[in-house]
Amino acid sequence: MYSYTEFDTAFVAERNRQFRQQVERRISGALTEDEFKPLRLMNGLYLQLHAYMLRVAIPYGTLNGAQMDQLALLAEKWDKGYGHFTTRQNIQYNWPELRDVPDMLDALAEVGMHAIQTSGNTIRNVTADHFAGAAADEVADPRPVAELLRQWSTDHPEFQFLPRKFKIAVTGAENDRAVIKAHDIGIQVVEHDGEIGYRVLVGGGLGRTPMIGKELAPFVPQQDLLPYVEAVVSVWNLLGRRDNKYKARIKITVHEHGIDEIRERVASRFAETKAAFNGADLALFDEIAAQFAPPAFRNAPTEAFDTAYEADPVFRAWADSNLTAHKAGGYAIAQISLKAHGETPGDATAEQMRVMADLARRFGHDELRITHEQNVVLPHVHKSDLPQIHKILKAHGLATANIGMISDIIACPGMDYCALATARSIPIAQEIATRFDELKIENEIGELKIKISGCINACGHHHVGHIGILGLDRAGVENYQITLGGDATETASLGERTGPGFPAEEVVPAIERIVGAYMDHREGPGESFLQTYRRLGMAPFKLALYGEDTGKRSRAA
Repeated sequence: MYSYTEFDTAFVAERNRQFRQQVERRISGALTEDEFKPLRLMNGLYLQLHAYMLRVAIPYGTLNGAQMDQLALLAEKWDKGYGHFTTRQNIQYNWPELRDVPDMLDALAEVGMHAIQTSGNTIRNVTADHFAGAAADEVADPRPVAELLRQWSTDHPEFQFLPRKFKIAVTGAENDRAVIKAHDIGIQVVEHDGEIGYRVLVGGGLGRTPMIGKELAPFVPQQDLLPYVEAVVSVWNLLGRRDNKYKARIKITVHEHGIDEIRERVASRFAETKAAFNGADLALFDEIAAQFAPPAFRNAPTEAFDTAYEADPVFRAWADSNLTAHKAGGYAIAQISLKAHGETPGDATAEQMRVMADLARRFGHDELRITHEQNVVLPHVHKSDLPQIHKILKAHGLATANIGMISDIIACPGMDYCALATARSIPIAQEIATRFDELKIENEIGELKIKISGCINACGHHHVGHIGILGLDRAGVENYQITLGGDATETASLGERTGPGFPAEEVVPAIERIVGAYMDHREGPGESFLQTYRRLGMAPFKLALYGEDTGKRSRAA
């Protein structure tokens, strides 16, 4: 993985020094909150409902044991003993004192981390497939590209005051685990006639106007990627609307101008940006790529795994749910669920962070990944070590066997923390997970992804959930709209609203009725919820939700 250079270290130290002075001026009263706001946002510091919130970047979701240990230290020393992993592969601290934030940033810098550009109208943390460098279906590791984009975009002089925030995601496989179609720019590593290049999508995004990204270029050669991406952002920076922040994202620009015009403008601008790049980016890419060489995988027997799998049903259930095929023989990718039934999705205590850091050092070539689904990954684990890993995880509340299941819920912080939220997300997620744990039918249901947002900004990705839940305020009462049929993968689609929303106390029964309709209508256990929905459409689910008065209630919505 990438390690800071002397330049990186000096750059972050200077940013932290500047921000420390700005914090001192705010505390002394020399800066008002309005004057301080743009300065704190440049350093990942938000003001939420009850306290400041610090969002720390975990570039493309990759970190090592020492970095995870340091995240635990921040949680323990300056917060309330936990951190919240997000859908941007970041971590948030919800309770820091303003006076402590400079010390937190300095502590992060000690292990090559920062909070730069995790907020504001800039290019945000570049995200990537959390199985990068390990997946059996991978064309190439996308992380060198993500790191190149990170370095290029950090403090880019042209892109610090964009019309709105800008998000880029990169995947190295045809199977999309990075939700590239829901990003401002989505990049997929592809291979044509033995040459590695990139398929580039543009104009995806969720929020109040959700859209699926459109293909801008089917193949951009490796040597052209950076000037091409710069051309895309440059075009939007000029065209993007600054008169209305709700229409400022590139998805609106693409919609208003059309993909063909955007493609022509990008091509024209690309002719200029390509000429301005002198090859330094290619040399830098080679240096970066060398740091992402695969670890030295060991060749060892897997009898310990096979024996435990046959003898221990609890281990077998975890293995079936939480393990994925690895490119190296005898290895597996192990996902650690942060979705224990009834707990807050994405939260991890300082103790749990240290346990995961230790597991990475002892068994995982010192690598961890954060997923956009708010879980943690040990990307390189030899199968012979998995029984011991599972035992340790189990002892610390980290062995929940539910990856991809109905209780593996994405949820934003909602009205418990966020000043923008109009409804709670966390309690709804907890109640759904607890209820289906009581019913003991998660394995029977199979893959079913629920995503919950506490407002129209869609930080919980509800638009692309198989079942999406959106919490809204209706005359001072929390009301939850349900959508069905969303998909965050390579076959991405936006969910369709079922009809009128439900009060908080009716959400769990509504989800039960939807699941019941699925199990009644599926062609067998091998047909997933999404497949059943796509085969049958909305009608049977709407009938299950609203009964025979479906039409009347829909017209009244």
